[in-house]
Amino acid sequence: MNINTLGLPLAVAAFLVLAGCSTPTVVTLQNGTQYLTKDMPNTKNGFFEFEDISGAKVKVRADEVTTIRQED
Repeated sequence: MNINTLGLPLAVAAFLVLAGCSTPTVVTLQNGTQYLTKDMPNTKNGFFEFEDISGAKVKVRADEVTTIRQED
């Protein structure tokens, strides 16, 4: 079996598995700022930590967050 014959289907399968793992989420702050995230935010010591879709790491106090919902 040729490596190219096997490699393309494996690459496609890996992409589909990874795409299924992310949960795009919208985080809305009290001041109206909205962040579109790649995954659900992590909670640590009273802060929400996440990476927005541009790749920037964001950390906000939990009391500044109004809503966290999955992207439609």
